[in-house]
Amino acid sequence: MTDAHTTPGETPTQAADRLLFILAADHRDSLERELYKLTAKPTPQQAARIASDKLLIYRAVLDAAGELPAGVQPGILIDEQYGASAAELAASSGGTVNLSMPLEASGHPFFEFAYGDDWQRHGEFFGTDHSKVLVRDNPGFDPADREKQAETLAGVSAWAESSGHPLILELLVPATDADTAAVGGDSDRYDRESRPGLTVDVMHFLQDHGVSPAFWKIEGLETTDAAQAVARAAVRGGRAAKCIVLGRHAPTDRLDRWLDTAAPVEGFVGFAIGRSIWWDALQGHLDGTLSAGEAQAQIREAYLGFAKDYLRAAGRSGQR
Repeated sequence: MTDAHTTPGETPTQAADRLLFILAADHRDSLERELYKLTAKPTPQQAARIASDKLLIYRAVLDAAGELPAGVQPGILIDEQYGASAAELAASSGGTVNLSMPLEASGHPFFEFAYGDDWQRHGEFFGTDHSKVLVRDNPGFDPADREKQAETLAGVSAWAESSGHPLILELLVPATDADTAAVGGDSDRYDRESRPGLTVDVMHFLQDHGVSPAFWKIEGLETTDAAQAVARAAVRGGRAAKCIVLGRHAPTDRLDRWLDTAAPVEGFVGFAIGRSIWWDALQGHLDGTLSAGEAQAQIREAYLGFAKDYLRAAGRSGQR
């Protein structure tokens, strides 16, 4: 990894060779609406329940950390709104768990800061290893909106590099109406045939506007050629960025295929998977079919399952 932090007894070269397996739990708007079924601002009791469940997710990562081989860095991506306690614990874990936190407001079509003009103070408050931004873009979107977003992101990118919070850019490339029509309304065809090329186009566009993340968090790719094209785009012009695979709440079999495709490709160094790991467990905990301990154990096992799949595909499953 380009910005790896060393742990005690580890050389910079060893740190740079680590894989990064992030459990993403920074969901806010969709979590409130779809899992907790909130229709208004959460009450203090509802907010406390969400915060408690996010702490449960963090404990699952901590439980899994000792099961991962040398050369793998477990991580948590968690928000300040509901995950501050987990973030504090991760930041004080002595490098056991890598901490990433989002800067964006949740649930907006284009990038907006979660804390407005005060975003830098919030971004520097916790001892994060990385800051993260979620970006939706497509070459077919309105040019003025794209330019405005890219300009903002360039400022974030410069701040992240100078402040010691290297940037993870989570890139979603939703289909336009024209994209959907071109594949006859088949979303799987869009993912397979159209999205890889559009992803590379967006990466080039953002790079040309001064956006240089340390990691590109990329939607899953169906072919080795597509993964290689994205990895090449990340290092275009001598850049040193790496790529990780995001989950998009995909079924396990599809996620396994995405990991199998990306893991052997140079330039891909891990994943950041969220709802596919913890959604069902939290749902069971909410409806009373799972205790907190059972939900935590289920999350741990799901996380380790994807970790083992990635390691096997990368040819590193025997590493210790």
